[in-house]
This record gives sequence, C-alpha cells and structure tokens, in this order.
Amino acid sequence: MSTAYVVVTVFAAIMTGFSAGTFIFRAPWIVRSLTAYGVPESWLPWLGTAKAAGAVGLLAGLAVPVIGVLAGIGLVLYFAGAVVTVVRARSYAHVPMPLLYAAPVVASLVLRGKA
Repeated sequence: MSTAYVVVTVFAAIMTGFSAGTFIFRAPWIVRSLTAYGVPESWLPWLGTAKAAGAVGLLAGLAVPVIGVLAGIGLVLYFAGAVVTVVRARSYAHVPMPLLYAAPVVASLVLRGKA
C-alpha cells in the first residue's frame, strides 16, 4: 500500500465526510441549492448518510481493500447522480462541485489499482 494511496484516500474520506455533514445538519446553502435542483428536503439526511457511509467505507478499505473499492464505486455513482441532478436543473455553473468531490475518490480507486 503506497503512501500516495493512503493520503489520497484519507483526503477523499475527509472531503466526503464534510459534505455528508453539510447534508445531515442541513447547512443553509445546501438546502437552498438542493431545493432549487428539485431535491426534496426530506432526502437530505438519507443523502448525507449515504455519503457518510462512503467516507467510512473508504477508510475501512485501508484495512479491507474490497470495502474501500465498493465504497469508492458507490461514491462515484453517487456523484455522477449529483451531476445529472444539477444538469437536469440547468444549474450548469454548479456541475464542477460534485466533480470536485468525485476526483479524489476516483484517484483513490486508481491508486488502489496500482497497489
């Protein structure tokens, strides 16, 4: 297991965990954005929990690789869904945000594959 993989994975988990917290604790800027995209406010805790589980899974993957890979795949699919949601809402300026969160997850998966 390379140092780069560990650093990128921990960074991805921290970013995803922060994002999960903004959903779970209903940060005002998140609530405004998601309701503008047409996402029901009642979905926020569930979406936040999915992100939190992904963040924990990435960290667990440091010990049990298959968990980290599955968590990474799940998060990539989650963020792909977020891109679709933003595009459907025609908020094109916000498309980079889910991609920004997905990038370290993808990097973790790539580095895992090289380990």
